[in-house]
Amino acid sequence: MFKELAVENFTNIPKAIAAGANRIELNDNLAVGGTTVSRGVMACSAQYTRENGIPLVAMIRPRGGNFVYDDMELAMMIGDIRSANELRVPAVAFGATTADGKLDTRAMSMLLEASAGMDAVCHMAFDAIADEYQRGAVDWLAEHGVKRILTHGGMLSQPIDATLLRLQEICRWANGRIEILPGGGINPNNALMVTAALGVHEVHGTRIVKY
Repeated sequence: MFKELAVENFTNIPKAIAAGANRIELNDNLAVGGTTVSRGVMACSAQYTRENGIPLVAMIRPRGGNFVYDDMELAMMIGDIRSANELRVPAVAFGATTADGKLDTRAMSMLLEASAGMDAVCHMAFDAIADEYQRGAVDWLAEHGVKRILTHGGMLSQPIDATLLRLQEICRWANGRIEILPGGGINPNNALMVTAALGVHEVHGTRIVKY
């Protein structure tokens, strides 16, 4: 099983790798779901993970709250993506939605253009898309070269076993065109159950390894 661990700042990365994390998602401020770290933190994290052969994903999110961004916020995100590219970060995670609950394809196109040459991940902004628009969002993301979608399959207030049916549906929509990465409430005690139920081999979480 491939374990992606969401960490806050650089501090826990060495311990996380030693404990068996296969990939690191780098965040600041996990209390609000993660935001972008400083350039200095990103630089040190990129160098350390590269030297230890562990892939790094940099969270690109200028603030907590919703995923509806204005042009100034998009400019910040594009700047952070460019910094990540300069620092040889192999992947970035971002997501943008409209006020009426759709994937913001204009914003996503801008962010994808900035991230050319890196793996692009749609993070849990996907779960803020209204149910009736999610299948179309999966299609759009797959068609535009997004590597994977990180999703809980519902509101984070629900336990992961309550969202498995929806996650199974999302996996069917993806149909091998784009990876589906389940996350939110996954831990060493339920990870095998989740991967078996979904037919996936990767999981994401803040407690996916013990350190």
